[in-house]
Amino acid sequence: MAAPSSSKLLRVGLIQNGQIVEEHHVRRESVTIGHDARNTIVLPASDDRPARFSVFEHQGHQFLLVINESMKGRVNLGSSDVDFDALRSQGLASRRGDLYVLPLQETARGKVELGDATLFFQFVAPPAEEARPLMPSDIRVSRWKTMDRVFFGILAASLLVHFSGAAIILSAEAPKEQELALDQLDDRFVRAIIPQRPIEAVKPAAPGPTEAPKEDPKPTEPKDGADKPASEKPASAAAAERHAEMVKKVSDKGLLKMLGSKGSGTGAFQDVLGNASGGNDIVAALQGAGGVGVATEAAVGKGNTPRGGGTGTVTGIGELGTQGGGKVDLGTKKEVEVKGRVQDSTPEVDSSDVDRDALARYVRARKGAIQSCYEKELKRNPNLKGKVVVRFSITPSGRVGDFDIDENTLGSEAVASCIRAAIRGWVFPFKPESAATVSYPFVFSPTG
Repeated sequence: MAAPSSSKLLRVGLIQNGQIVEEHHVRRESVTIGHDARNTIVLPASDDRPARFSVFEHQGHQFLLVINESMKGRVNLGSSDVDFDALRSQGLASRRGDLYVLPLQETARGKVELGDATLFFQFVAPPAEEARPLMPSDIRVSRWKTMDRVFFGILAASLLVHFSGAAIILSAEAPKEQELALDQLDDRFVRAIIPQRPIEAVKPAAPGPTEAPKEDPKPTEPKDGADKPASEKPASAAAAERHAEMVKKVSDKGLLKMLGSKGSGTGAFQDVLGNASGGNDIVAALQGAGGVGVATEAAVGKGNTPRGGGTGTVTGIGELGTQGGGKVDLGTKKEVEVKGRVQDSTPEVDSSDVDRDALARYVRARKGAIQSCYEKELKRNPNLKGKVVVRFSITPSGRVGDFDIDENTLGSEAVASCIRAAIRGWVFPFKPESAATVSYPFVFSPTG
């Protein structure tokens, strides 16, 4: 069948007591009926009427009439007027589960009986767009007349000057920097590139040939190099003096100060040993001390201490006499294991695009997350039990849309919030044409 023109609108109206009480013009949306407030047409609740039912579905640029086994009505297909019983019995409408689907042409029209209300439909042309009102020509003024010409001239001149200056700057070539030779570089760059050799100490000049000095009757030689003049000191003596000065400076610092290293500095360690040895020299105090040994397992508990050179001993804790309360067994720490049971029943689904059994199998495979939410609060309240009924919608993409808690006899908002977070992340394998509402009950009880 030819698809209806995209310019046609589906007109759907609701007739009650012989009067049109509601009317809709639909271009591509599906039309649903029921007592749910989200339907296109809201009807009073009834036992034989579902909460949400798609009467007209839009697929592939064409509207489809959807009816079930109990619906009554008639449809005009252009050449004949056929009731719903003939559509179902003669195979004019294709079967989809427990529903029947009939593609509608743009000439089709008809009615659907819904108990005390009647739904009529037909395709109509969209209303013509209203022409935009125009002001009279003597009142209309052009933009050029309303523009400040002085301001516009200044703005144009400013833009011209700025853009021309920017073009000149961009077109000018950057000056080339002249490469410098190695000898033209700054001294600091030369020192960074070429390593400098350390400055050698100037050696004293060798004494020239002079007259032999007269020998003294009793020549005396200096005992220490410090008595010699600076010109006669060898290079090794000068290095020794610098080393001695450095040792003297660091001897009064940090740990060396405390230990009283050999030198001019003094410390607590030096004072103790100095008093014991009768002097202030640590080296003299430690002269004659025996070697330091390491205590071994065999020597533990003997109670003797060698005077030097041998192996040190320690006393084991086993030789100490102990008495008191004795051994206390605190036992092992155990955590009480809490288990809960989650029972579910057949869910309520208001769309034929979602199989209830397949939906139940999908939820049971993920029931561990629901049970975890319950057992987490069961550890705090071992007597926690009750029923939680959740209502959510499955969008055409398979994800969860609207979510609500219809019933909660547990009295725990924490379990309901945890279930909400768990179900929000589910992606169902069902792809309904429109959002399908599901009501799913869970019954919680402790196992022991």
